[in-house]
Amino acid sequence: MHLLLLFPLLFRLSGSSGVIMGPEEARGPERGSLTVQCRYVPRWEKHVKYWCRGSDFSICRILVRTAGSEQEVKKDRVSIRDNQTSRVFTVTMEKLRREDADTYWCVIERVGSDHGAPVKVTVGPRKRVCVCGCVASGPALSWSLEVPFRDCAHSEGTVPEGG
Repeated sequence: MHLLLLFPLLFRLSGSSGVIMGPEEARGPERGSLTVQCRYVPRWEKHVKYWCRGSDFSICRILVRTAGSEQEVKKDRVSIRDNQTSRVFTVTMEKLRREDADTYWCVIERVGSDHGAPVKVTVGPRKRVCVCGCVASGPALSWSLEVPFRDCAHSEGTVPEGG
């Protein structure tokens, strides 16, 4: 009997209801943005969807939520839009900071316990590259090469004519 009472609690905390699916992980660059698509099964189109933060689903902090419509809602650096025809809601986080890295949840609100799917968000350093190139006089000739920033020469130089 006690096991039957415990089962709904475990189901709620796991967030794995099969009603909503999101990517297990999402990664974005520092000062950049990332977009997460959360898919859901039929019959949940008109329900409120939200994006919350925290490893414990039962007490995660709601960052942004829909109003049960398809209208985009933006709060601070996070926006959410529900495409009810495709049964996908999209969350965008902008101006990412390293401290944004955490567990987030794609959630559908319902009476009783909400349906949620966890997404591990990581924020990495912004990829820096340098472009090396040369333009010769005469017939148009140019090239460029992207290399990791750490491999760039930090000196200026000139290319000899005909070279």
